[in-house]
Amino acid sequence: MSRAIVVQEVGGPEVMEWVEQDPGAPGEGEVLVRHTAIGLNFIDVYHRTGLYPVAAPFTPGAEGVGVVEAVGGGVADLSIGDRVCYTSNGPIGSYCERRVLPATRLVPVPDAISDEVAAAVMLKGCTVEYLVRRTYAVQSGDNVLLTAAAGGVGLIACQWLRALGANVIGTVGTAEKGEIARANGCDHVILYRDENIPEKVRKITDGAMCAVAYDSVGADTFEPSILSLAPRGMMVTFGNASGPVEPMSPLVLAKNGSLFLTRPRVGDYYATPADTMEGIAAVFGMIMDGHIRPHIGGRYDLADVSDAHRALEARETVGSTILIP
Repeated sequence: MSRAIVVQEVGGPEVMEWVEQDPGAPGEGEVLVRHTAIGLNFIDVYHRTGLYPVAAPFTPGAEGVGVVEAVGGGVADLSIGDRVCYTSNGPIGSYCERRVLPATRLVPVPDAISDEVAAAVMLKGCTVEYLVRRTYAVQSGDNVLLTAAAGGVGLIACQWLRALGANVIGTVGTAEKGEIARANGCDHVILYRDENIPEKVRKITDGAMCAVAYDSVGADTFEPSILSLAPRGMMVTFGNASGPVEPMSPLVLAKNGSLFLTRPRVGDYYATPADTMEGIAAVFGMIMDGHIRPHIGGRYDLADVSDAHRALEARETVGSTILIP
């Protein structure tokens, strides 16, 4: 028997229950994975609260790292004892000790990367990968606006953008978080609660504004991010930490310089095993080349995940938080 977090009905962090649960045996094309580390992400909060509806009861969690414990029929590329990882290109459910997964969803973890580092960069690193390489391919010299620059995605993005030669303008909530963002490659910091973002961007860029804005905060920063773009710039909204963005007229995009707007998801960029292997390989390559050094700001026992959610929602976390089964 194994244990898992189960949500019977959506609500606050207290709705997550630590219960015994039989993971079952792997069938054709499947493997049983024993988790060693699990990443905490804001999408887990969206599922728990019902912002992103999931049929209850369910186990939250979009990513995990672990060891193969059993292999079903037809699996040729994985063996018992292999270290593997996965990101959110399939059903949720990683908040558990053991889980049966399709072998095609799993990617081997290089020997040079620890389980905790892999868990810290799975969803967050893959998010940065598709944002800066494929949603908008950042070029050296581009002015880039990045909200929540000291968050889990933000710190990885700062480092990746620095490696690309971008001019990174990050928004943060406190001066302390600003120092952390600067230490990870953010060239300019804006305290979004105290400073006017578009005005500060205009000053930093000498009026050129930004080629792209990556916004994970949502309601609080969407409009300021739009107003920080250069003509024909791209607005990339990929999160709702402060709440969902209100509906807007497409004329807003025309009025502000024929802007582009997209709302991407990891699942659409990691839709196939080939996409997944290529994207995760790029993330691991950035780590092994020394361009990315994941910042693990917190560790919680999986049984105490309610406390981790409270800290995340209160914006008390810095960098990546991992859960240990």
